[in-house]
Amino acid sequence: MDDDTARSRLDAATADLDPPLAVLDLDALDANAADLERRAGGRPIRVASKSVRSRPVLRRVLARPGFAGVLAYTLPEALWLAGGDDPVSTDVVVGYPTADRTALRTLAADPELAARVTLMVDSPEQLDLVDAVTAPGARPELRICLDLDASLRAAGGRVHVGVRRSPVHTPEQAAALARTVSGRPGFRLVGLMAYEAQVAGVQNSPPGRPLRGLAVRGMQAVSVRELTGRRGAAVTAVREVADLEFVNGGGTGSLETTTADASVTELAAGSGLYSPTLFDGYRAFRGSPAVLFALPVTRRPAPGTVTVAGGGWIASGPAGADRLPTPVHPAGLTMVGTEGAGEVQTPLRGAAADRLRVGDRVWVRHAKAGEVAEHVAVLHTLAGDRLTGAFDTYRGEGRSFG
Repeated sequence: MDDDTARSRLDAATADLDPPLAVLDLDALDANAADLERRAGGRPIRVASKSVRSRPVLRRVLARPGFAGVLAYTLPEALWLAGGDDPVSTDVVVGYPTADRTALRTLAADPELAARVTLMVDSPEQLDLVDAVTAPGARPELRICLDLDASLRAAGGRVHVGVRRSPVHTPEQAAALARTVSGRPGFRLVGLMAYEAQVAGVQNSPPGRPLRGLAVRGMQAVSVRELTGRRGAAVTAVREVADLEFVNGGGTGSLETTTADASVTELAAGSGLYSPTLFDGYRAFRGSPAVLFALPVTRRPAPGTVTVAGGGWIASGPAGADRLPTPVHPAGLTMVGTEGAGEVQTPLRGAAADRLRVGDRVWVRHAKAGEVAEHVAVLHTLAGDRLTGAFDTYRGEGRSFG
């Protein structure tokens, strides 16, 4: 679809709404979900909720046969998604260790929630915290998943490629922690997770940077080989201690390589559903942008320049141009280097600026997926050329999980 057609479609569908607003293209969402299923090769995909942050979207995706369970990012969120008579999912793994004492008390006081929610640990200290909040004999058995560090380490540990997550890196360390968990009352070891961020979350074919792409692909190939052997050995060692229900791995950018690892029983993905700009530069796939947001033109300060209201929807991560939102419709607009994405206004430059008038809208893509939902109460749903309704975001339901 060319720029004029795409812009006209969005403008016409939302003509009765006032920006700022965000649109979820259901056709693109469903196409992206289908492509994730194809790339997963039959392995179930656990939805990473941090990249979605909308219960109706989670329900829509989980209704598909290729998706099962949620990978939450906080324990309070997991309790919300797993609780009540109509839970989003009865299988929610918290992807990160928690120190939320109130949420732990809630979990420990409810046998149904305890059966639906799995906690993440990488240290006995995290078990100590749980026991300090609620004694083992006074609570149901709590489900535990081990977080295996998936980063690539070289030169005796002096070189670290990947995120700094778990201190558990070797099969021996994983087995030792598994014995600790299994030997303590009130806990049951049910899973192991290893997220290879240096493969799943790093573009390996960045536009206009062929040499960087070549270097990244080389690093990723080495990392995949190393992790496949180490993760397999860790799973074998841990299975000698506990009967694991699942081994989780991967992310949107690494489904193909993670699926090839026989030790992995399920995958994780979320960003690929919305397909933000940080996922434009991968060789193996290309998603359809499913979420865009519109900002209204409020000023025309100079020829070739317009100013839109708001705009500071900047993505988390290392500060840089790739974390900025990208104006896409009309094409050819860029941010001003000295101002970037502003707190309450954002100037944009380009030939298209002179065709815009006060009250027109500029359509923008975010660098990340779920973070869009922190700025709006609803995602207006678009199917074909018309709006079909709106899906509440977490914020729209009065929830914020950090």
